[in-house]
Amino acid sequence: MFLDEKKKFSQGENEKTLTTRQGHPVKNNQNTRTVGNRGPATLENYEFIEKISHFDRERIPERVVHARGAGAHGYFETYGVAGDEPVEKYTRAKVFSGKGKKTPVFVRFSTVIGGAGSPETARDPRGFAVKFYTEDGNWDLVGNNLKVFFIRDAIKFPDLIHSLKPDPITNVQDSERAFDFWSNTPEALHMITFVFSPWGIPANYRQMQGSGVNTYRWVNEKNESFLVKYHWEPVQGIKNLTQEEADKIQSMSSNHATQDLYQAIEDGEYPEWELYVQIMTDEEHPELDFDPLDDTKLWPKDQFPFLKVGKMVLNKNPENYHNEVEQSAFGTGVLVDGMDFSDDKMLQGRTFSYSDTQRYRVGANYLQLPINKPNKHVGTNQEGGQMAYHNDKGPNKHVNYEPSNMNGLEEVNRDHDYYQPHVEGKLVRESIERKNDFKQAGETYRAFEDWEKEDLINNLVAGLLPCRKEIQDKMIDLFTKCDEEYGRRVKEGLAMGAKNMMPKSGGSPLGSTESTDAIENAKKEGHDADPY
Repeated sequence: MFLDEKKKFSQGENEKTLTTRQGHPVKNNQNTRTVGNRGPATLENYEFIEKISHFDRERIPERVVHARGAGAHGYFETYGVAGDEPVEKYTRAKVFSGKGKKTPVFVRFSTVIGGAGSPETARDPRGFAVKFYTEDGNWDLVGNNLKVFFIRDAIKFPDLIHSLKPDPITNVQDSERAFDFWSNTPEALHMITFVFSPWGIPANYRQMQGSGVNTYRWVNEKNESFLVKYHWEPVQGIKNLTQEEADKIQSMSSNHATQDLYQAIEDGEYPEWELYVQIMTDEEHPELDFDPLDDTKLWPKDQFPFLKVGKMVLNKNPENYHNEVEQSAFGTGVLVDGMDFSDDKMLQGRTFSYSDTQRYRVGANYLQLPINKPNKHVGTNQEGGQMAYHNDKGPNKHVNYEPSNMNGLEEVNRDHDYYQPHVEGKLVRESIERKNDFKQAGETYRAFEDWEKEDLINNLVAGLLPCRKEIQDKMIDLFTKCDEEYGRRVKEGLAMGAKNMMPKSGGSPLGSTESTDAIENAKKEGHDADPY
């Protein structure tokens, strides 16, 4: 049955109404359904699952995000302590116990937005994903170089990435699209302040920080839990680039960071990072002016000091880029005993999305690939699927189910049961209460050195110049709420730029107005040639 053209819309709908693929009007596109406004999320989040599942399948076979990557093998050596105390006080995870113990790792570094062939000088967060092949199975610590993120609820992730990807009509990245989204997303201000400063363009992969970004839980032998954040600090030091410096490097190489990492390891100059954690008690912490589960926020070092727990050394390059780097697959849900999830809404959304996209991108049996499989016994009753080449069954290959009386796989007897957090509250779709979107962004701005502030303002002005005035005004207001000087300098820069160099159109990557000039220069400076 076909609907009459006039009957395509139900009551209250029009051509601008946001719906699911089932045609259901979306009443709340800002929040997942959670127990109370702090979470956890529930499995029957149908609108979110439909949205994120489709998002995970947008590219074939390239990663939707983090497509441009480099990788290396190495090891993690535990110090056996967290700061000055035995690490067992906080977690029973074996990877951290036993001073001097070494665990094999594989690391994949990446940019986020660009495709597989995009330049490594892009203004963009950098992925920092580590796979630990522990004695209890794999542990994946999947994060970025920056310690915060743009959003705090995973339901907004497809919207964020769409705003940063090229326009679906022109196929050109346009900063107006990004600022259009951000001008309506105040929680992004802290991340924007980092990304548009020199911190938005690390000089290379070896000299950048890493962070788990999200809040996790550690669980000790007594089944006591703690909230924890992870931070990688490069022993080589930290180096960042201004936009001008990055533009010069890009004119010479689009893959300088990959080449730098590979060459350093080939030359025996093995890069190292020390792993630090921040720990707080597993509570809501009402004394703080922010929610500790909010990944747009930093935990202040003076209240929650960095505790050193180990170091990572990368000492072997991949033997085949596709097999090891392209097909490596990470997931935030890949945790070992002694670790658990917090109610961080971004973490819970990522935990579904990451592994889901790997099953789509690499296949249902991606964990059978050498780069992804654990360095230990694997026993499952899973069958078939794309690219299956062996079965993980028990002694009786006829039995692919459990329980069984016929020598099939059995549950393990362990001293520790699963950690059981207490959850109580109404299922709601609400934002967290302690948003405080402006304070830490202002503090970060004020902490920058003068040259970093200068580069930040220049890049923001360049990115905002092609935007319509409504977007510019909203962003100026938001920056002013972070810091009066911050907003004033952006406003003054836009006024000056409008007089001298206003681009004729949008279509500029983040932090640059050079694309319009590039189009004109190509026309003027191109050399005539006769056909052949």
